[in-house]
Amino acid sequence: MFGGGSASKIEAAEEVYKIGVNAYLWRATLDTLSFMPMRSVDDNGGVILTEWKVNPRDSSERTKVDIIITGKKLSADSLKVTVHRQKKTSSGWQDIGPRPGAAINISNAILMQARLLRRDNAPTR
Repeated sequence: MFGGGSASKIEAAEEVYKIGVNAYLWRATLDTLSFMPMRSVDDNGGVILTEWKVNPRDSSERTKVDIIITGKKLSADSLKVTVHRQKKTSSGWQDIGPRPGAAINISNAILMQARLLRRDNAPTR
């Protein structure tokens, strides 16, 4: 059915999942963001949007994350991460820029988790 090479094993493992995007990136994203409340999750479109999460160390700051998985390949190019951050002021929540490197750090964590999932789930001979 599948060839004996490692690339074929990976393709075989990914064929098990019939969602619209890379299954390992999808699962890794959900795992990585599991500490945040989810607002919207669409596995066919590859979209995961979180609700605002208040910083446990600073109740005047909150963050939310939008992730779009754009393809079937397990690569950084298939992952778009947007981090939003707000600060509470006397007039309400005001947008401020995300912490430097926040989106890259989240992307890297997701990619590392996805690679581990792929390694752990690759079929053996």
